[in-house]
Amino acid sequence: MTITNLKSRIPDLFTIPASDLTGESRVQALNLFNEFKEALNHGEIRAASRNDEGQWEVHQWVKQGILLGFRLGGLVDFSIDENFRFFDKDTYPTKRLTINDGVRVVPGGSTVRDGAFIGRGVTIMPPAFINTGAFVDDGTMIDSHALVGSCAQIGKRCHISAAAQIGGVLEPVGALPVIIEDEVLVGGNCGVYEGTIVREKAILASGVTLTGSTPVFDAVHGKVYRREGDTPLEIPAGAVVVPGARSISVGPAKDWGLSVYAPIIIKYRDEKTEASVKLEEFLR
Repeated sequence: MTITNLKSRIPDLFTIPASDLTGESRVQALNLFNEFKEALNHGEIRAASRNDEGQWEVHQWVKQGILLGFRLGGLVDFSIDENFRFFDKDTYPTKRLTINDGVRVVPGGSTVRDGAFIGRGVTIMPPAFINTGAFVDDGTMIDSHALVGSCAQIGKRCHISAAAQIGGVLEPVGALPVIIEDEVLVGGNCGVYEGTIVREKAILASGVTLTGSTPVFDAVHGKVYRREGDTPLEIPAGAVVVPGARSISVGPAKDWGLSVYAPIIIKYRDEKTEASVKLEEFLR
C-alpha cells in the first residue's frame, strides 16, 4: 500500500471506536496498521518533518496511526521466563533489529519498541529506552538510562547523554513533538519536553531542563526565548545552554532571597567547544 493510501485511510479508522472494529473489519484494520508500522520502522513516515520552507510541522495522521495501534492491540504475555516477565499490547512488541541494520546495541537491558526508526550507526548504551514513533537518525548515541519518548525526533550525530529525558508528545495529535536537530549534545540528566525544538549543534550542559513554560535567557544577544501560543520554545543553533537561576524581585520571596531556575545561553559554539565535542567521536 502506498503512503498516500495510508494517509487517507488512517484518519477514517481513527474515528471508529475499537468496539465497532470486530470480525473482518478488525482484521483489515490490523493489516493496515501493520503496513503503517512497517513504514514507521523504515523511516518512510514520521510524526514530524521539515516542510518545503524548512519549518518543522507535525503529521497528525501519523500520530493517529500510532494511537490506533494501541486501540487495536490486546494485552499479551511477552515474558521470557518465570523471572523476566512483562506484558504489553501485542501491536507493540520490541523492535526486531538485525546485524544488517548497522545499529550497535550494547548488552545490558535496553529496549526499542516496534514502530521506532533507528538509523545506521546509532549506538544504544544500556539501559536505554526508545518508544514507538520516535525517529533517531544516523550516527546518534543514546547513552545509559536515557529515554527517547514516543514521536520524538532526533537528528544525525547527536549525543543523548546518560539519564537524559527526551519527551515525546504523542497527544494531542496536533502538538509538535520534541525536536533535537543534527549534531546536538544533550548533557547528562537533561530534560527536554513539551515540543521544544533544539536547533542544530546546540549544547545543553548537564542538568538543563527545557519545557513549554521555561524562559531561556540569552546572555550573548540579550534576548529571552519562550513559547508563544502555538509556537514552541526554540533553542538557537550552536547555543551553549547551562542551568542557572534568577532572583525573585517581588513579595516575600524577595525578602527571603529566593530564586527560580533559569537556563542561560552563555556562549555559542567556538573552536574550543568543537574540540571538546569531537572527543566524543572516540566513544562510537
